[in-house]
Amino acid sequence: QVQLVESGGGLVQPGGSLRLSCAVSGTIFSRNHMGWYRQAPGKQREVVAAITTDGTTRYADSVKGRFTVSRDNAKNTVYLQMDSLKPDDTAVYYCNADPSLLQVVSGNGTWGQGTQVTVSS
Repeated sequence: QVQLVESGGGLVQPGGSLRLSCAVSGTIFSRNHMGWYRQAPGKQREVVAAITTDGTTRYADSVKGRFTVSRDNAKNTVYLQMDSLKPDDTAVYYCNADPSLLQVVSGNGTWGQGTQVTVSS
Protein backbone atom coordinates (compact mmCIF):
# COMPACT_ATOMS: atom_id res chain seq x y z
CA GLN A 1 0.00 0.00 0.00
CA VAL A 2 1.42 3.35 -1.06
CA GLN A 3 1.68 5.90 1.74
CA LEU A 4 2.77 9.53 1.61
CA VAL A 5 3.52 11.55 4.75
CA GLU A 6 4.07 15.29 4.53
CA SER A 7 5.89 17.31 7.19
CA GLY A 8 7.54 20.67 7.68
CA GLY A 9 4.56 23.00 7.69
CA GLY A 10 4.04 25.74 10.23
CA LEU A 11 3.61 29.44 10.86
CA VAL A 12 6.05 31.79 9.17
CA GLN A 13 6.22 35.54 8.64
CA PRO A 14 5.93 37.06 5.17
CA GLY A 15 9.27 36.87 3.42
CA GLY A 16 10.27 33.80 5.39
CA SER A 17 11.08 30.27 4.28
CA LEU A 18 9.92 26.72 4.93
CA ARG A 19 10.94 23.34 3.59
CA LEU A 20 8.28 20.70 3.23
CA SER A 21 9.08 17.01 3.01
CA CYS A 22 7.02 14.11 1.70
CA ALA A 23 8.19 10.63 2.64
CA VAL A 24 6.94 7.84 0.39
CA SER A 25 6.62 4.14 1.21
CA GLY A 26 5.01 1.08 -0.29
CA THR A 27 6.23 1.70 -3.82
CA ILE A 28 9.45 2.05 -5.79
CA PHE A 29 9.91 5.77 -5.24
CA SER A 30 12.27 6.32 -8.16
CA ARG A 31 9.58 5.14 -10.57
CA ASN A 32 7.05 7.71 -9.36
CA HIS A 33 6.55 11.20 -10.65
CA MET A 34 5.77 13.55 -7.77
CA GLY A 35 3.64 16.64 -7.37
CA TRP A 36 3.00 19.26 -4.73
CA TYR A 37 -0.47 20.75 -4.46
CA ARG A 38 -2.08 23.22 -2.13
CA GLN A 39 -5.60 24.08 -1.07
CA ALA A 40 -6.47 27.37 0.54
CA PRO A 41 -9.74 27.84 2.48
CA GLY A 42 -12.66 28.15 0.11
CA LYS A 43 -10.53 27.42 -2.95
CA GLN A 44 -9.90 24.42 -5.15
CA ARG A 45 -6.78 22.34 -4.79
CA GLU A 46 -4.12 23.55 -7.24
CA VAL A 47 -0.84 22.12 -8.42
CA VAL A 48 2.19 24.05 -7.22
CA ALA A 49 5.13 22.05 -8.54
CA ALA A 50 5.99 18.71 -10.08
CA ILE A 51 9.14 16.67 -10.52
CA THR A 52 9.49 13.75 -12.89
CA THR A 53 11.41 10.54 -12.39
CA ASP A 54 14.36 12.04 -14.30
CA GLY A 55 14.35 15.23 -12.23
CA THR A 56 12.61 17.58 -14.64
CA THR A 57 10.69 20.23 -12.73
CA ARG A 58 7.65 22.39 -13.46
CA TYR A 59 6.11 25.19 -11.42
CA ALA A 60 2.91 27.15 -11.26
CA ASP A 61 3.42 30.76 -12.35
CA SER A 62 2.46 31.96 -8.87
CA VAL A 63 5.48 30.28 -7.26
CA LYS A 64 8.13 30.41 -10.00
CA GLY A 65 11.38 31.80 -8.71
CA ARG A 66 10.32 31.33 -5.08
CA PHE A 67 9.69 27.58 -4.70
CA THR A 68 12.03 24.72 -5.55
CA VAL A 69 11.02 21.07 -5.79
CA SER A 70 13.62 18.33 -5.44
CA ARG A 71 13.79 14.62 -4.73
CA ASP A 72 16.16 12.25 -2.98
CA ASN A 73 15.61 8.75 -4.30
CA ALA A 74 17.90 7.27 -1.65
CA LYS A 75 15.61 8.64 1.05
CA ASN A 76 12.31 8.09 -0.81
CA THR A 77 11.51 11.73 -0.19
CA VAL A 78 10.45 14.74 -2.20
CA TYR A 79 10.98 18.28 -0.93
CA LEU A 80 9.46 21.68 -1.53
CA GLN A 81 11.70 24.60 -0.55
CA MET A 82 9.54 27.69 -0.20
CA ASP A 83 11.22 31.09 -0.04
CA SER A 84 9.90 34.65 -0.04
CA LEU A 85 6.62 33.40 1.31
CA LYS A 86 3.51 35.54 0.98
CA PRO A 87 0.19 35.48 2.85
CA ASP A 88 -1.39 34.14 -0.36
CA ASP A 89 0.74 31.01 0.05
CA THR A 90 -1.27 30.07 3.13
CA ALA A 91 -2.84 26.67 2.48
CA VAL A 92 -2.71 22.98 3.26
CA TYR A 93 0.05 21.49 1.13
CA TYR A 94 -0.24 17.95 -0.21
CA CYS A 95 2.06 15.68 -2.15
CA ASN A 96 0.93 13.34 -4.87
CA ALA A 97 2.63 10.33 -6.41
CA ASP A 98 2.09 8.11 -9.42
CA PRO A 99 4.12 6.28 -12.05
CA SER A 100 2.07 8.20 -14.61
CA LEU A 101 2.93 11.89 -14.94
CA LEU A 102 -0.54 12.53 -16.36
CA GLN A 103 -2.07 11.11 -13.19
CA VAL A 104 0.10 13.33 -11.01
CA VAL A 105 -0.62 16.58 -12.85
CA SER A 106 -4.31 15.65 -12.96
CA GLY A 107 -4.35 15.08 -9.23
CA ASN A 108 -5.32 11.43 -9.59
CA GLY A 109 -2.32 9.80 -7.92
CA THR A 110 -1.94 8.82 -4.29
CA TRP A 111 -2.31 11.63 -1.76
CA GLY A 112 -0.71 12.37 1.57
CA GLN A 113 -2.64 13.80 4.50
CA GLY A 114 -1.35 17.35 4.02
CA THR A 115 0.58 19.84 6.11
CA GLN A 116 -0.62 23.32 7.05
CA VAL A 117 1.41 26.35 5.98
CA THR A 118 0.39 29.71 7.40
CA VAL A 119 2.10 32.92 6.31
CA SER A 120 1.20 35.75 8.63
CA SER A 121 2.76 38.53 10.65
